Amino acid sequence: MVNNKTYTERANVHPSPVAQRLFNLMDSKKTNLCASVDVRTTAEFLALIDKLGPFVCLVKTHIDIIDDFSYEGTIKPLLELSKKHNFMIFEDRKFADIGNTVKSQYTGGVYKIAHWSDITNAHGVTGAGVVQGLKEGAKETTDEPRGLLMLAELSSKGSLAYGEYSEKTIDIAKTDKEFVIGFIAQRDMGGREEGFDWIVMSPGVGLDDKGDGLGQQYRTVDEVVSTGTDIIIVGRGLFGKGRDPQVEGKRYRDAGWNAYLKKTGQL
Repeated sequence: MVNNKTYTERANVHPSPVAQRLFNLMDSKKTNLCASVDVRTTAEFLALIDKLGPFVCLVKTHIDIIDDFSYEGTIKPLLELSKKHNFMIFEDRKFADIGNTVKSQYTGGVYKIAHWSDITNAHGVTGAGVVQGLKEGAKETTDEPRGLLMLAELSSKGSLAYGEYSEKTIDIAKTDKEFVIGFIAQRDMGGREEGFDWIVMSPGVGLDDKGDGLGQQYRTVDEVVSTGTDIIIVGRGLFGKGRDPQVEGKRYRDAGWNAYLKKTGQL
């Protein structure tokens, strides 16, 4: 049974300040689109985000693929763009180590993810310590609220994240109601009967492409939203193959929002 409540209804009772902020932003901006901006230079990264910013609730980064990364030159302008266009930031780091190690990876090094990223994510492979380590790192680094997504399912062909692995990852998510805000998954993950309201974000969403030759599989916007997705994650569909990011940003925003309105009985 998918969650048919509106984003505002969910924001009003959610225990996580990050989830509250995200739901309210989505409702006020009328978008459930997350742009995945995976490019290799800071200039292209910032230019794309400036064009896509008006259409998205989230920008998802893989900050470690930027060849000319610097905190001053890459992160500070990114934070300015997040204020200009009113979106939140999700660093797709996929932490997968023991608690003490992920805490250091999250807070330190050259990227200092906990300082600037509203949301990050982790695999469940190392157990619940990954949640505790990241939560401690966030509290020790910033007064800003931070949120964590667990990777319950992946969109790539042959993924091992299914069945018992997915169930165990859900159990890990249940260890923290405030810091763990949801999942990277392909469907609704339940939990409401136990008082959880998890946000589901789904990659592998495309209006045109069915795959990429490297294992990525795409589903339509209506397919993923009807099965419980709250936020659609789109990357190359927005700017690959010579596409115009402003045209595609509007197209995907409208498709995602209309699917949400249908799911919640507002359309």
